[in-house]
Amino acid sequence: MKRTRKLDDLGSRLSALGEAWRLRLLRLLEAEELSVGEIARVMQLPQSTVSRRLKTLADGGWIARRSEGTATLYRFLLDDLDEGARAVWLVVREQLGQDPQLEEDRRRLAAVLAERRVDSQTFFGRVAGDWDQVRESLFGSNFTATALLSLLPPQWTVADLGCGSGNVAELLAPVVRRVIAVDQSEAMLAAARERLGETANVDIREGDLLNLPMEDASVDAAVFALTLHHVEDPAAALREARRVLREGASGGGVALVLDMTSHERDEYRQTMGHVHLGFSAEALHELLTGAGFARAAARPLESNPDAKGPGLIVATGHISS
Repeated sequence: MKRTRKLDDLGSRLSALGEAWRLRLLRLLEAEELSVGEIARVMQLPQSTVSRRLKTLADGGWIARRSEGTATLYRFLLDDLDEGARAVWLVVREQLGQDPQLEEDRRRLAAVLAERRVDSQTFFGRVAGDWDQVRESLFGSNFTATALLSLLPPQWTVADLGCGSGNVAELLAPVVRRVIAVDQSEAMLAAARERLGETANVDIREGDLLNLPMEDASVDAAVFALTLHHVEDPAAALREARRVLREGASGGGVALVLDMTSHERDEYRQTMGHVHLGFSAEALHELLTGAGFARAAARPLESNPDAKGPGLIVATGHISS
């Protein structure tokens, strides 16, 4: 029996949805019109792979494209679909829900769009748009963040908890009176000692984050930089950090947590020894408040579209109200 053209079209359209990568791509194009290069950066795929998946979706009648100068832009508009396809997509979109991978895509998309706006400024106001590139070529890319560390009170003592190889201590040492770097891994401590060399104001100590080798009220700030996801009991680690913090006239008594947002990369448990797969803003707020911190706050950081890991989140809490 001959198949009808309508049946063939329906089969082609449904087949195009039969891969997770293409579903992610459609969610992106539903949110924004994008070029192949922009999609490749968000999804972290080669442009050739993206082009193949775009062709499948275009052949299935899901997306449209247009040219703008030398660029080809792709879009997915619900209103452009026929009634049947629109109904199918609404069901598929509902089933996708708030998947963590889609959340990561949205964060990378926001970063790519932010860079696009800078490119537009370059086009419409060349001097202003080029200024960041001029500064970077002259001075590098990290000097602004490093210079802002000088806003910290110079008399502070800061605890770098789970110091690893010492990169946080290295940044803090030039701008505060003292850094106490703590880790329980002998290998990490050896790397930190080699890195920090003769830095006189860094005190490197071996210790457990649940039983810190410090006296009560002995530091002004405590930093957990990509550390808390390794700790079996984050609440206990935060309570211990609160114990060693002191409140001072210069606004001390603050804990800062930098970690990954919640994700589903379960392989991190085996490959890197992660106990927790990141934290939501709500979870960090609850952990800080439960440990006795006031004015707890958490916010996701802007994603770097070239970064391959989960998004990052920063949270703070204070021992005074």
